[in-house]
Amino acid sequence: MSASATLAALLVFSFVNSVTPGPNNLMLLASGVNFGFRRTIPHMLGIGCGFMVMTALVGVGLSQVFERFPIAYLALKVAGAGYMVWLAWKIATSGPVGEGTSRGKPMTFLQAAAFQWVNPKAWMMVVTAVSTYSITDSVVVNALTIALVFGIVNPPSISVWVLFGTAMQRWLRDPVRLRLFNGCMAAALIVSLIPMLLDGKP
Repeated sequence: MSASATLAALLVFSFVNSVTPGPNNLMLLASGVNFGFRRTIPHMLGIGCGFMVMTALVGVGLSQVFERFPIAYLALKVAGAGYMVWLAWKIATSGPVGEGTSRGKPMTFLQAAAFQWVNPKAWMMVVTAVSTYSITDSVVVNALTIALVFGIVNPPSISVWVLFGTAMQRWLRDPVRLRLFNGCMAAALIVSLIPMLLDGKP
């Protein structure tokens, strides 16, 4: 396959995987509902930048570290599972829209960037992209190219979820509806843990 054809396939792969449901998008949807679009921007930027850094590092050989030291990946998996359960609890206990500081705070840029390392879908996307799409013969250039493609495609793709959440704010001003919505989002986030817990390696 030519470099241009490979790049086109990578663009499609990155778009489909960025826009479909996963832990990041579920949390962005909930953040859009609870905090609005503007306050969720740092969260979105953190996802994009964090995922780019993760892709570049894994592409140049970090995945080999986990293969050589599986205990490191096991520790990451356990920490990730615990963190996602905590995030699910935070979403489930979010207060009504318009309740001010008692509703908590949206995820920060650094928190969102760090979350990519414990996100099972992010690992699947990175490992698949790095192992499947070979655009150049240089490992470093290939990793940076893939990271750049995701950096371009990811932000507009995930912003759709925040916009959808923001659009739902009026309907979810009813405390009962909001509690039901946040409970469903928390449950969905817990369910998204299953692939990571069943997978033996990144």
